[in-house]
Amino acid sequence: MNEAIKPSPETSSQAASLPLLSVIVPTFNERDNVTVLYRRLEATLANIAWEVVFVDDNSPDGTWDVVRALAQRDSRVRCVRRIGRRGLSGACIEGILASSAPYVAVIDADLQHDETQLPKMLALLQSGEADLVVGSRYIEGYKSEGFNKQRAGASALATEVARKMLRVEIADPMSGFFMIRRDRFEQLAPKLSVHGFKILLDVVASAHGSLRAVEIPYTFGARQHGESKLDSMVALDFLGLVLAKLTNDIVSLRFILFAAVGGLGLVVHLTVLFIALQLFNAPFAEAQAAGAIVAMTSNFILNNFLTYRDQRLKGFALLRGLIAFYIVCSVGLLANVGVAFSVYDQEPIWWLAGMAGALMGVVWNYAMSGLFVWRKR
Repeated sequence: MNEAIKPSPETSSQAASLPLLSVIVPTFNERDNVTVLYRRLEATLANIAWEVVFVDDNSPDGTWDVVRALAQRDSRVRCVRRIGRRGLSGACIEGILASSAPYVAVIDADLQHDETQLPKMLALLQSGEADLVVGSRYIEGYKSEGFNKQRAGASALATEVARKMLRVEIADPMSGFFMIRRDRFEQLAPKLSVHGFKILLDVVASAHGSLRAVEIPYTFGARQHGESKLDSMVALDFLGLVLAKLTNDIVSLRFILFAAVGGLGLVVHLTVLFIALQLFNAPFAEAQAAGAIVAMTSNFILNNFLTYRDQRLKGFALLRGLIAFYIVCSVGLLANVGVAFSVYDQEPIWWLAGMAGALMGVVWNYAMSGLFVWRKR
């Protein structure tokens, strides 16, 4: 007969010391900031049981090593070092799911978010007034010391697009500073994308209005060290995320980027096909094959730079990946040429035949690329 397990005094003592709040900090090349942020958290959360989980994407500057040294001195500090994975959203998801507190906050390591607002955010969640508290840049009381006009304009535009297209009701869905009940986040986690930078937008859009959200103003500080990791590629991530949510997550963000590259590849394919037929008078089968090979090469380069930039191949791995890309796409290439030649034989319209052949291999190329070319290591 099974007996109920009664907590020992030691167990009760451990439960009393469990953190109430987990602060998740995604990092990449932030070794000069993590110690400063830790000290700020220590001062701000002095009367709260807390832990901080730094999720580092194997920073070349050794950020993870600095965090590890902090963790050796303070058990409230934890480090998750990710190898072969990149991206702020994925780091936040892994960090939150690896934490142990009922409430979790996400804050950048660049010292621009106002950590002094954390106790207020926690109080709002504990009171039951909200499931989500957002540090907002678009409500009265917000101040900025380090948000340049260009970045502010881009953020405002993206916010307006997100609010109208995804019907997101909060004022600042692009914020990277928020706190949420852990149980609510776990309900939404399977729907979230691990790619991109806008984790809050993904959370709010995936919740479909079921999260009670409160927004509070804060002071956006100036970056102290390092450089911002936000670049022009973030725009692609954002647009891909919006499209993914508009399709109710039927189409993944990565597939959307892969398909977009494939669309550019189709233009390359048809251009090469036209040149081979019109300028070199090549037989159609040979011209189609040449177009396919050139298009595959351009697709590989663009996918490596855009679609799989979190797993980007470099050096010898780049050449090896290109060869693997040719191999896994060979079946699609054969089908491509076969279908195109068949269509052209029945109806000699070069662009129609070329398009029919090129579209044959899209799904195959995407599936096989993820398995054999940009596989996670």
